[in-house]
Amino acid sequence: MDAPRLSLTEWAVLAVLAEQPAHPFAVARLLAQDGELGRVLTVRRPLVYRAAERLAAAGLCRHDHTEPGAGGPERTVYRATPAGRRALAEWLAEPVTRVRDLRLEFLLKVRLIRRAGGSPLALVAAQQAALAPRLDALSAGVEDDEVALWRRHNARSARAFLQELEGRLTE
Repeated sequence: MDAPRLSLTEWAVLAVLAEQPAHPFAVARLLAQDGELGRVLTVRRPLVYRAAERLAAAGLCRHDHTEPGAGGPERTVYRATPAGRRALAEWLAEPVTRVRDLRLEFLLKVRLIRRAGGSPLALVAAQQAALAPRLDALSAGVEDDEVALWRRHNARSARAFLQELEGRLTE
């Protein structure tokens, strides 16, 4: 089964809901700029609510129950469905295809795997293998303009990051 096409915000919300049922307000706190996941991907509260609704419409999560709001309306608590858990597991195991996606998507996956109590070591190994040809080509580039220079340095830094992360995870 191919993972559904979701935004990074939707994947992040689904992952939190797969950990335990929650209302979007609580998920938004994790994705706030100073939240644990917000360090990687900052998402405003209205977008978290919209993501929960889209995930429910896609059958990846469902309304579980409502709770009284603290000084406001009742809060709807969502729970990941079995289909949502399967899609999430598939997405979390899939390496990114572009070097530039290491910063957001890959780091988000690593953080989500660790939050769920797993080891991202398999993802890191898959990521190194997936990007190796591209990193080799970028590192060995011979063009001499500022764009090529940036790409060479970025590729070398990406490889060093993945190697160091793998080393830290195996210690």
